Amino acid sequence: MDQTTQLLVLIAALAVLAISVTIMRRRQREDRDRLGRETPFATSTEGEKRCPNCGMFNTAQARNCVSCKRRLPG
Repeated sequence: MDQTTQLLVLIAALAVLAISVTIMRRRQREDRDRLGRETPFATSTEGEKRCPNCGMFNTAQARNCVSCKRRLPG
């Protein structure tokens, strides 16, 4: 490959990388915006235990946290 071809391949790779980064940032921003909005669906925490270590909600019958696997009190 001559230098011109190598330069074109490098430019194309950089363009693909820049587009990929732009798409990932846009998706992250959309996810952050979506999570910041209030959901129209009701949620209930009745009958659930909250892990004192990570804060994850678990069922009332759970012995260990589903997220961090630590033992739950009670």
